[in-house]
Amino acid sequence: MNNGISLDKILAKLDSHLHKNDYEAAERHLLYWLDEVRGVKSYHTEIPLLNELMGLYRKLGKKENAIECARCALERIEALGITHQVGAATTYLNSATVFKAFEMPSDSLPLFEKAKEIYEKELPSDDARLGGLYNNMALTLVDLGRYDDAKESYNKAIEVMEKVENGSLEVAITYLNIANVIEAEFGLEDSETAIKEYLDRAEKLLDSYPIKDGHYAFVCEKCSSVYGYYGYFLYENELKERSRKIYEGN
Repeated sequence: MNNGISLDKILAKLDSHLHKNDYEAAERHLLYWLDEVRGVKSYHTEIPLLNELMGLYRKLGKKENAIECARCALERIEALGITHQVGAATTYLNSATVFKAFEMPSDSLPLFEKAKEIYEKELPSDDARLGGLYNNMALTLVDLGRYDDAKESYNKAIEVMEKVENGSLEVAITYLNIANVIEAEFGLEDSETAIKEYLDRAEKLLDSYPIKDGHYAFVCEKCSSVYGYYGYFLYENELKERSRKIYEGN
């Protein structure tokens, strides 16, 4: 609670808008409270709101808005002198993801590096936030043509997520990402065997995952297109069917 403003309540209301896919209401809600916290100079509360806004704008493809929020959040971190805190690292990560999403990998990578330095120092080795950082950072490294570094980052993500409870879905996604790196580096024809190896690894994890919930449905839907891209149409349809049954059941 800051000056009568409860961040928890703001975020709870935001979640209610997002669960209904009401992005316009979510934007209005965040912008209203952003003005409020700035009005009472509650700058530590401003940062998480900017994080939420940049994520929303990234999802909606609003490049200028997303970048403006990222830059404002980065400037606020500097002004508050909290550049070495875990919260700052999260903002570095979110901002880096914005720049990556809008094809600005050279702007993205230094922010990932800052987040990495803080996370590796402050977080335990089995913290899922580390896995997310390594995965997202690898995507930018691929964009920059740094394939070996990307694979190293993906392998670090796997090491983390294998320690996380029920982290095998994220490992499966990472295996598919590695397949994409191999294709980008060597071409589809010359990397067919290696790609199949990673697709098979991911398939085993997807098939054995014990919790058939909404998150599992989302991951199945996300992964299905990768299998379709590589010509595994039967498994693509199987994943889509799993996802459909879960969504209809809910």
